Amino acid sequence: MAADTMTYDNPFAHTAAGELGVNRDTMLQNELLLRTELGKPKRRGIIIPAGITYGRPNEMRGGGSSEALHGWPTISSSTLPFKRKENSAQRDFMALNKAAVSAGLVTANAQFEFRATHDVRRKTQSGDGQRNRTRRMPPSMVFGISTRPSTPIFDLLEHKYQDKWLQERRKLELAKRQEENKIWGRTALSAGYLDTIQKRSPGQVYETRATLLRTYQNPVNPEPLWQMPKFTKEAKPSLQTFRSGRARTIAYSAFESDKISRKGNLGHGTYESAKN
Repeated sequence: MAADTMTYDNPFAHTAAGELGVNRDTMLQNELLLRTELGKPKRRGIIIPAGITYGRPNEMRGGGSSEALHGWPTISSSTLPFKRKENSAQRDFMALNKAAVSAGLVTANAQFEFRATHDVRRKTQSGDGQRNRTRRMPPSMVFGISTRPSTPIFDLLEHKYQDKWLQERRKLELAKRQEENKIWGRTALSAGYLDTIQKRSPGQVYETRATLLRTYQNPVNPEPLWQMPKFTKEAKPSLQTFRSGRARTIAYSAFESDKISRKGNLGHGTYESAKN
């Protein structure tokens, strides 16, 4: 019986090490070492000092005649579940800076000392002023979203919405065809092949842009590759390997005809045998 009483009174009996070994006070504050007691909630290793009561005080009132004669009970800040936040006036740094400049203080250290010895607070707005600024709604104002009107059943029975959608699609297709005809006509006129816009009619073969281009193409001189002006005007080759321009042209024409039978992308390889 004495052993059971000792085990129950010993707080280290419900730890991972138990009563064996060295018992340290820090073991009672480590949640991983604590074990749950039978019929008690799990401990978190927090030591609660004696004499501390948690919660909010419950003010009991008897409601007798003496309290009725003293007046109606008022709600105090202590009985409320939350604390009213008092608006504390903040420092007016703009006024402090203005006063410091007026006093002739322009350096940072001088202004810091001036703020330490002087104090100016901003004006706080009272709750009555905020209530007066509240927006007053007219009594006839209605909140929410207006109810959508019901769909007429007669329009659904005669497929009015379907016919309306089909008409819109026909208008879009006609507008698209007219735009295509205009673009095709402008292209033909700008190319100089047609003097008038050909009208498309079913069963008639008309010319397209491909047939017009296949018939004749305007000769276009290839533009030379772009070079910097200093290379085109001032830069001259330092070495001339050909005796004249005619010799250079003859050599390149011979190379163009000779590279057909040579291997390689540029025609500098060995000669390739004929293929059947």
